[in-house]
Amino acid sequence: MNAPSASVTEPVLRLRGVRRAFGDHVVLDGIDLDVAAHEVVALVGASGSGKSTLLRTINLIEQVDDGEILLRGEEVSDPRVDADGVRARIGVVFQHYNLFPHLSVLDNVTLASRLVHRVPRAEAERRGLELLASIGLADFARAFPDRLSGGQQQRAAIVRAIATGPELLLLDEVTSALDPELVGEVLALVRSLADGGTTIVMATHEMAFAREVADRVVFLDAGRIIEDAPARQFFEAPREERTREFLARFLAG
Repeated sequence: MNAPSASVTEPVLRLRGVRRAFGDHVVLDGIDLDVAAHEVVALVGASGSGKSTLLRTINLIEQVDDGEILLRGEEVSDPRVDADGVRARIGVVFQHYNLFPHLSVLDNVTLASRLVHRVPRAEAERRGLELLASIGLADFARAFPDRLSGGQQQRAAIVRAIATGPELLLLDEVTSALDPELVGEVLALVRSLADGGTTIVMATHEMAFAREVADRVVFLDAGRIIEDAPARQFFEAPREERTREFLARFLAG
């Protein structure tokens, strides 16, 4: 597990009073959150608690209705900001891989490096092949995604997200669409990224994994942060009754 950052420098990510509603339905209700460099923060909560919307808001897929989002001290939630430029600094992996089926695995991994960051093809492919080799997928580099298992596709999607060296990695329930026997290989990759110092915010329902890998766990309920605590404290001595109810229900399930 990463040691909590003792740095007093600007957080990689800072949210202040972030609110997002769809009509009368408030999905995020005044979210305040800081994420330090090299920190791993796990977002937990029941379905509909706002975890995925929070990640989509950080990546500017959803606009905030109120509040602000800062990436390394720069406000990025202003509608006048170049959203594509901000997204180029953030790696994102969703539940369902989203690999382009008409591109090889290597082309999927190198696409953003080549087209967004203007890295020469040879350099991007060298880096892509190194990353694929590191997760045991070098032999599939020239294959199309449909030749890979679900776990392999998700690992390739994670490699694609980190190939550009993002300042922040967002993971949205990256194991939820996988068969149980494939979950472990994806979690092993996330664990290695965390151990390597990648700054990660991940929505997850894998409680044992959150306890093992996350520096902090943030519990959302009805669009609000109910508890934000170091992982060990969160699971062993949560402060809030609502947190204790959630954990008891989850463990009972």
